[in-house]
Amino acid sequence: MSSFNLKAKDHLSTADSKRRFNLSHFTESAPRYDLATRMLSFGRDSAWKQRLIETLPSMEQPFCVDIACGTGDVAFSLAEKYPKGTILGTDLTEAMVKIAEKRNTADNVTFEICDMCNLNVSSDSVDVLTGSYAIRNAPDLRAALDEIKRVLKPGAIAAFLDFSKPENKTMQKIQYGLLKFWGSFCGLVLHANPEVHGYISASIRSFPDRERLQELFRESGFEVVKRESLYLGMLEITLVRKRAGLG
Repeated sequence: MSSFNLKAKDHLSTADSKRRFNLSHFTESAPRYDLATRMLSFGRDSAWKQRLIETLPSMEQPFCVDIACGTGDVAFSLAEKYPKGTILGTDLTEAMVKIAEKRNTADNVTFEICDMCNLNVSSDSVDVLTGSYAIRNAPDLRAALDEIKRVLKPGAIAAFLDFSKPENKTMQKIQYGLLKFWGSFCGLVLHANPEVHGYISASIRSFPDRERLQELFRESGFEVVKRESLYLGMLEITLVRKRAGLG
């Protein structure tokens, strides 16, 4: 029986309350997180994450940071793409990091408990930053983008995989309804609690639509390099570059 008793709609209005909600929510979901992502995506999650990795440039020895790394899938894929690189996976949730560390067999991958709005990484030091289902969960999206800009080298790349909110209000309602139903069902099956994964639909309600998100990237000092829609537009991969001269 799930011990998680918070409701997303009551905790997404401020950065502090969203951070507390995410900590509790992902601590609860961590033991079945990998199963949940497969179930929620109808088995497509691994392919989407692999496509995220494929969009990244070839580099010899990059320093890569994967924010909201969860149980480590993307961090391990980064290690395969960049065998001479250094990979750091960060996540707010100790339970997720412990699972990632147990799964880790790569010498060039480490994990750290860390808020994406306050990374324990030097300024202008990161060559590649990734986030899968990450920035939608940022306690403060602008603060997270500012922190990502801070740690990236000028001209360096960040790539994100996340749900894509349409601009059309009718399509937003359809997307919300579908995700509310399926997320709640998965939460009920896996945790006996529909709130655990029903959170996804609530988080999208307060997330910028896909065009506004691109504007936020530009306002925060990034050039949008590439956008790729997935799953009939329900998700999107966005590749951005920190503009040169922004130290």
